[in-house]
Amino acid sequence: MERETLSTMLLMFFGGGVLQVLAQWPTGLPPLADVEALEQAAWFRVCLPALPLPLIAAWLAGWALTQPDPVRTPLDPVVVVALWLPFGLLFLRALLRAAWALLREPPECGVSTVGFMTPRVLFSPFLARQLDEPVIRAALAHERAHGRHRDPLRIWVAQLITDLQWPWPQARRRLENWLEALEWLRDEEARRAGTDGSDLAAAVLASVRFVGAQPGSEGRAVPGPQFAHARLVGDGESLQRRVRRLLAPLPAAGQSAVRRVLGVPGRAAVWLPLLTGILVLGVLFGSAVMGPLLGMTV
Repeated sequence: MERETLSTMLLMFFGGGVLQVLAQWPTGLPPLADVEALEQAAWFRVCLPALPLPLIAAWLAGWALTQPDPVRTPLDPVVVVALWLPFGLLFLRALLRAAWALLREPPECGVSTVGFMTPRVLFSPFLARQLDEPVIRAALAHERAHGRHRDPLRIWVAQLITDLQWPWPQARRRLENWLEALEWLRDEEARRAGTDGSDLAAAVLASVRFVGAQPGSEGRAVPGPQFAHARLVGDGESLQRRVRRLLAPLPAAGQSAVRRVLGVPGRAAVWLPLLTGILVLGVLFGSAVMGPLLGMTV
């Protein structure tokens, strides 16, 4: 069997198994008053099950570097495929859904933000004609906050991680918790920039009515999942909580319990040495571990 093929299959087998175990991670969030800390905690819970995947990949890459190509293994290919197939289908399903989210046309949401590297705001002219100018400005302020933080990319990644944990409902609930916290955070960011909360609440409610009136919506306030864009309306079940927050006085700016101390360069400074170290360990000890496990000889 080709070395790269076997390594990929092993990544899906071990990584898929870890994902299925970590999918049981609790879905609840700590009672944090600071909305930024709440969003960060929710985002960590979404990403946590997938964190071992790059570590497993680095180990397998190090091990593969010490193996001949093709790999000589006494395992029957039928046995290898039978072990790998359930997790291979899980990865295939998640990748196909992620690709479909990129390729399909976004549904009519009234107001949404699309694009990964250069996000842009889409505002339906049919909805805009129903709104006053302050309400339009409030909706744009919220969506531009999504764009500044490249939230469409983060939503796409979160949905991919969630699909890799199918069929566990805990994963879907963690995604929903994060999406709700994300909308709260962007609402607060827009309000701190001068947007009136009542105008933003009016924009949210108008968007919900607009989406519900679209042909084929069947009264749903929100389109289904698997779209690579940020939507003003958010999840239907959280609508009342969100409107209450928008109509309440803006909380005083406080110090978040969990600050983004590390930006992208900082995270890279942590992950690159870690992955390099695991790669080296895979080169040094991979054969000693994987050989007995797979019954392989070099």
